[in-house]
Amino acid sequence: MLQRVPINTMDFDIVHDREAENVQRLMAALAVLGVTYRDESPNLTPTQADLESAQCHPLRTGRLDLDIMGALGENLDYSGLLPDTDKLEVAGYIVDVLKLEKLIDIKRKLTRPKDRFMLIHLEATLEERERTRE
Repeated sequence: MLQRVPINTMDFDIVHDREAENVQRLMAALAVLGVTYRDESPNLTPTQADLESAQCHPLRTGRLDLDIMGALGENLDYSGLLPDTDKLEVAGYIVDVLKLEKLIDIKRKLTRPKDRFMLIHLEATLEERERTRE
């Protein structure tokens, strides 16, 4: 949605900086939100060691689902992705959001049906943007 792709996803994907100080801030924010794992462990919350790993943590707070990830795939961690982001204002905060071109590049390497479906919309949005720039 933040890149103006006309499709809603059911969660937020967040790749975070895994430095200890940032992980502590993230844990504090997740505690305020009251997040828990949304899979087979709905009463558990991520630990500092969990958030310092590259793993994906499927979390829920109320009706909002969050995928908190230390990295996308093997080599795409926060610092590696940062050059491929745009700064956008979201609810009064400036956040780094993955550029549409990079998101397309990542989705092209995935094989899940939902990723292939999303890729069609991402590519169409990028084509429309380029056409309107001309």
